[in-house]
Amino acid sequence: MTYGIDLTLHQLQARADSAERAKEYGQLGYMQWLGSLPADGCYRTAAIRAYATAKPIMRTDPAVAAFCHLLIKSLENPLAPLDLALPKPRRRGGAKERRMSL
Repeated sequence: MTYGIDLTLHQLQARADSAERAKEYGQLGYMQWLGSLPADGCYRTAAIRAYATAKPIMRTDPAVAAFCHLLIKSLENPLAPLDLALPKPRRRGGAKERRMSL
């Protein structure tokens, strides 16, 4: 089932305005994807499939590239803890952002 990875990749393809924000989105996407895995599934198989699905997009989207980096890291050293954190809260811009996009 690829629904989890499809939804995650769709959500990751947002406007990340900095490398730091792309990394945060990539980590959040990894956590979301991980939470969508079935309890009785094989992590390695799911991670390889997710990477194969995301690989064509990672060249053009930094958040997807960060997500792929976490997949690779988890496959290379499965027992090592990953450095994951939720994105820092941030205002989205409100009226100022809308004026800039006109």
